[in-house]
Amino acid sequence: MNSMQTDTAKITRRILFFVLLAILALSTLLVTFRGLSDPLGIDQAQLGREIARGNGYTSQVIRPASIYLMENNGQDARLDRFNDTYHAPLNPLMYAAILKITGGDQFNNWMMDSNSQVYQPDRIIAATCIIFFLIAIGINYLLIARIFDTSIAAVVALLMLFCEMMWEFSQSGLPQMLMLMLFSCAMFFAWKAMENAEMKKPVMAPAFLSGIFLALLVLTHWITIWIVIGYLVFAAIFFQPRGLVASTVFAIVTIFTIPTLYLLYIQPTGTPVGSAFYNIYNGIGGGMSEMDTIRSLNPTDNELAVQGLMLQTTRTILTQITSLYSNLGSVLAAPIFFLALLHPFKRESLRNFRWGILLMWVFACIGMAIFGLGRPNSSMNSNQIHILFMPLMSAYGVAMVSILWSRVAIPQMKFAHYFVLIAISAGPLLLAFPQEFRNGMRREKAGGAPSWPMTHPLALNTTLTKVSKKSDLIISDQPECVAWYADRTAILLPKNQDQIEQIESRAEKQQLNLAGIFITPRSFNAAAIMNNGYPTNSDYGELFPLVYNYWSNYGNGVRGGNAKSFLDTNPDFKTLTARYKYPVPILGRGLMMYYSKELPVLSK
Repeated sequence: MNSMQTDTAKITRRILFFVLLAILALSTLLVTFRGLSDPLGIDQAQLGREIARGNGYTSQVIRPASIYLMENNGQDARLDRFNDTYHAPLNPLMYAAILKITGGDQFNNWMMDSNSQVYQPDRIIAATCIIFFLIAIGINYLLIARIFDTSIAAVVALLMLFCEMMWEFSQSGLPQMLMLMLFSCAMFFAWKAMENAEMKKPVMAPAFLSGIFLALLVLTHWITIWIVIGYLVFAAIFFQPRGLVASTVFAIVTIFTIPTLYLLYIQPTGTPVGSAFYNIYNGIGGGMSEMDTIRSLNPTDNELAVQGLMLQTTRTILTQITSLYSNLGSVLAAPIFFLALLHPFKRESLRNFRWGILLMWVFACIGMAIFGLGRPNSSMNSNQIHILFMPLMSAYGVAMVSILWSRVAIPQMKFAHYFVLIAISAGPLLLAFPQEFRNGMRREKAGGAPSWPMTHPLALNTTLTKVSKKSDLIISDQPECVAWYADRTAILLPKNQDQIEQIESRAEKQQLNLAGIFITPRSFNAAAIMNNGYPTNSDYGELFPLVYNYWSNYGNGVRGGNAKSFLDTNPDFKTLTARYKYPVPILGRGLMMYYSKELPVLSK
């Protein structure tokens, strides 16, 4: 009878877990979803669509720095068939497969109307990320159940399910959920190798499989090579014969990555990681950001702050540590991992595995310090790989709390610490969920709501496509959104007028039509608007009359003033406005403005 009651309780708990999982997944995807939330996630989506169309590894997003690298390598940088030299390939390839299966590669089949504010292929991409996330929960449950027991595994599964950051990444389009799944698989087989070593069984088979998943992880995001370095150090120390497992994993990762690097980056650009290298300016750019660098046709003008590299890296690592709680998804149990490092676990494999986690995390911190984590006080970034360690760190943290609790708890409150850990970590998501759900239901009645001011899919998908042709090239401060939502080839807004003219010259030589310049809040809200009358404290300072022209039009048109346009009053921009002389409001009265070379004819 007791056995039957136990089985019934287990089945009930599992059913409840899957019901909660379904509610969160479906409500996130169908009710509260506001479109892909990260520019690089959108960029990978459009790249995946081009692959699905059979266009190879080509992109409709063109970065000026990529043009420089290709031309400097003697390549013909065709603007109408531009090789992507920025993203790691695996996540776009996964998107390509899903888009091909669902018909997402057919742009005309997914045109929006006024009844919807959310682009449906965004849901396809987000659903793909959510599936990766749910698989990762299952893998971690199996892994942690082997390391500890099913109780701790169940707690960690709930902590993952209620982790708000996990769901945010699932809606961003970024590869973090695929990375989480692959990293979890790699750790599953790494633990199996540890178990085999402890029982004097062969370790090469699970170590080999672990290496395969680590290689796939690197092909998903290049910054994860730092995790692999930590793994290699760990394997060289803890596996016998010493160095065999490490050299095997190193060989696997090398075999997977070197041909990829050659085909995607070395061949077109002559550099090992192509334009992805400029991501380093977010970490040690010496005041120059990655955006400031990749917008330039002469990126070598920006020097790296290599003189203070050690000091800058150390400072950034310390900053990561002070934000550790939020970087690990605000899960209370995860930072307790570091306390668990002091505990003498009885099992040798259990003791050793935590040092492997620590080594991988330390090297990951070094990588994130060098390549940057984006905006201060923000844990959402394409380089954010702290989140990959959250499940395993949480497992050790829960185990440590359980050990301490067992020494002081009364029998009636044997599992109270589980509820406390889950309640505190799940609080932000669960407390906000009812209101978010109600807001989502209200938005759905109006066709949803976009991720404004990040972008406005409806305006691009309808109005911008009507005033431009498929063959047009468009310069924009929001090129990934132009490519994904309007299906137009877009060039990232260069540094200055001279570089705009250089790009025009390239387009003319290739007999392509550079049709206009598209400006959005991405640039004119990027920094403080004015400084002594001019927005000089912005990455877009050299183009401020163009970028900030909305604000002069706002004063003139919307508020009934008589201020003149920045473009009209600045003599240096007369030649530019003479070429792009037809301003077309794409959203509102200029919130998104398209400066067209020719008088637009509305197309069907």
